[in-house]
Order: sequence, then structure tokens, then C-alpha cells
Amino acid sequence: MRTRRWKGGPAVGFTGLFGKFQHPAQVVVGVFALTILIGTLLLKTPMATAAPGSVDWLTALFTATSAVCVTGLVVVDTASTWSVFGEVVIALLFQAGGLGIMTLGTVFALLVSGRLGLRARLLAQAESKALGTPDLRRVIRNIVLFTLTCEAAAAIVLSIRFATAYDHGFGHALYLGAFHSMSAFNNAGFALWPDSLVRFAGDPWICLTIALTVLVGALGFPVAFELWRQWRHPRRWSVLTRLTLGVTAVLLAMGTLIFLVTEWRNPQTMGPLGDLDKLMASFFLAVMRTGGFNTVDLSQLNPSSWLVSDLLMFIGGGSAGTSGGIKVTALGVLLFMVWTEMRGYADVNIGHRQIPSTAQRQAIAITLMGVSLVAISTYFLVVFSPHTLDQVLFEAISAFGTVGMSLGITAGLPAAGQLLLIVLMFIGRTGPLTLGSALALRERDRRYVLPREYLIVG
Repeated sequence: MRTRRWKGGPAVGFTGLFGKFQHPAQVVVGVFALTILIGTLLLKTPMATAAPGSVDWLTALFTATSAVCVTGLVVVDTASTWSVFGEVVIALLFQAGGLGIMTLGTVFALLVSGRLGLRARLLAQAESKALGTPDLRRVIRNIVLFTLTCEAAAAIVLSIRFATAYDHGFGHALYLGAFHSMSAFNNAGFALWPDSLVRFAGDPWICLTIALTVLVGALGFPVAFELWRQWRHPRRWSVLTRLTLGVTAVLLAMGTLIFLVTEWRNPQTMGPLGDLDKLMASFFLAVMRTGGFNTVDLSQLNPSSWLVSDLLMFIGGGSAGTSGGIKVTALGVLLFMVWTEMRGYADVNIGHRQIPSTAQRQAIAITLMGVSLVAISTYFLVVFSPHTLDQVLFEAISAFGTVGMSLGITAGLPAAGQLLLIVLMFIGRTGPLTLGSALALRERDRRYVLPREYLIVG
């Protein structure tokens, strides 16, 4: 492909990085499918299981897809089913999936911003130099270094805690710390205990470290890097950063408050915990709308808490991050569109910047795609399984949002239901990114204007 020269930066050769770059959809789908295939073959080998023999193909495929798509839904217990080799394979898969989605998301953002002619901004938002010169090799290197640094910091804290408070040997504590720090940063939700992190519900060192690591990964590399460089100058933050932080803060506050109120007296969840532990458990549950870990039994939550979790999981985290969902930026754009329409204005403005119609159409398309996928999948899961609507809806949204929180029914679903979740995880991981970049890169101007006709809407 022809080299593109960016204004204010060196030439960037896309051919050297991706070969013959035809379209973002080809890269995303191809890379993720190939990685899932390799992971499935590795997990099918006898050396990947703790017991003699090997797992069936569906279990290997489901686990590999869940890992690469950084979801965390499982059909078998991770610690008791897989050997150390199998656990390492799973960790490498969700590390590859998390790095892949951050890298591809950021690269596509650079491509999109160049295609739209907005050279000084990233992710099609306000004029920002959050990543400096858009040299793809430099961007990818920074993403890898950022990821490894965050994971190492979390691993050190977790390893020390496991070794000093829970009597794990140094080697085992280091292994547990590294595995769960990688799982947290990549929002994968894989844990090496059958109850996830329920046994650590009262331990702030474990819970808060995991929660903060999940948050950093979910924000997205462009936002995190801009905060690192411009944390002293909030007025210089791009609209992307302001929107991501604002919507995330509102969702966390509302989620924490609602979970605290609805589960305060629930004897099966937060009832036995102390007041501060209840607050921490509520905050942890609100954060895990993208992370997939849990410190309370999700199957015992009140139905109203399930509904709130459904909404939070569907929204997801930040753009070009390790989380899934429709993204907080899409929700923010939609909310400002509604506010603009209510006030009777023609242009959608956020933070003294006008949001182009392209971004508005992307937000609508991604949201409608998500609603349609979840609705269709939920219908078939209700048909395939004996579970109730609210249970299968929870699993479907968790799969689409690549969250991994489960009510414990995934393993009991029939083969058709598990295959449906595999497809939903794959589309949920690759679909929004593919659709968003595809719509932006296909933008073209018509050479004519058709007569207007106004419709009655609503």
C-alpha cells in the first residue's frame, strides 16, 4: 500500500506492519480467528489438561475464544481442569487478545483520523497530540511497554500479598500475581479459584489492586497515555479523554450506589460483610462491568442488580482499550445527541468542539448492532436452554460485552447454546471495532444532493 505522510510527523509505512492492508475487517477477523485456532489446538493437547487425556473440541474452542476475546466465560473450572501448561496458554491468549485489540484499535484510529483529514487528533475526536507523532511503530512499542509496566506493578502487589497473607510460596505467589495481573489488565476475568475472587471479598489489597488494574486497561491506551502526559493540565485534554473519564465516573458512581442499596441486606451476597467491605464489594462489582471478576456470588444477586449489571456490561469501557461493549464514548455521543435535539440545536458539541456526523452515525450503528445481537442471541438461548430470560440475557450480554461475569449457567448450556456464545464473544470483540473503522474509512462525499422530505418520527 502507498506510504502516507502525516503532517507534522515522519512517513508511516503500513505495508511493513500489516502486509497488504486491504481493510480493517480483514485484519481484525483474520488475526483473531487465527489466534483462536492456534489456542484451540494447544488446549486440545493432553499436556494442557491436569487429568490424563484431553478435553473435547468444544471445550477447547470455547476456552480459546473466551481467552482471545478477553471474556472470561468458562465451561470448565480453570484451576482444576488445566495444567500449568494449559493455564500459561490461556494467559498468553488473553495477553495476545488484549494487546491485539489495543494495538489494532489505536492503529485504526490513526488511519481513520487521516482518512477524515483530522491530522492533529486521535480517535476522531478533538485536536489532541496524546500520542505525539503518529509513527505506528512507536505507538505499538509504547502500547507494549505501557501494558507490561501496568501488569508488572499489579503483579508485584498481588504476589507480595499472596505470599505474606495467604502463606503461598514465593514461586507460587509470583505465578498467581502474574496470572491475575495479566487477566485484570486485559479485562479477561480468568481466575485460578472456582469462586473467582469471592474468598478475597474483605481484602482491599487484592480487590482494589485488581479493580484499579481493570480500570486502567478499560480506559484505553490513548486516554491513559494522554493522562500520563497532561494530568496537570485538564483543560488541554481531548474530548475523547474528557468524555471517557466523565461517563466512566458517572457509571462507577451510579453502579456502586445502586449495588450498595440493593444488596445491603441480601444475606447471600453483601449482607454478612462489614460496612466498608460492602462499599468495596459494590465498587468492585461496578468496576467489573468490563473485568469479569466477582467477589460475591452473582447468581444470588437480586434481579434488579442483574438488570443494572446488564446495562453496565452492555456499555463497556473506553475505546482502544481491553474492554468490550459499545464503549462509553458511543454512549456519551448518543446522550449529547439527545440533549442537542431536546434543545433544538443543529450541531452536536462536546467540550467546545463540534462532533462530526460520522461519529454520530458510528455511535448509532454500533449501538443498534449490539442491541440486535443481544436480542437475537437471547431468544435462541431461551429456546435452547431451560433457564429463565433474565439468566440467559445476563450471559448473552456478558458474552457480547466480553465481560465474563456469569450466573453459573454457561457450563450447563447445550452445545448449540455454547456455540452461540462463542459466536457472540467473537463478534462482540471484533464487531464494534471493525464496524466503527469500516464506516469511517468508507466515508465519501456525494456529488449531488437529493431533495429533502421530512418524516414524522415518534
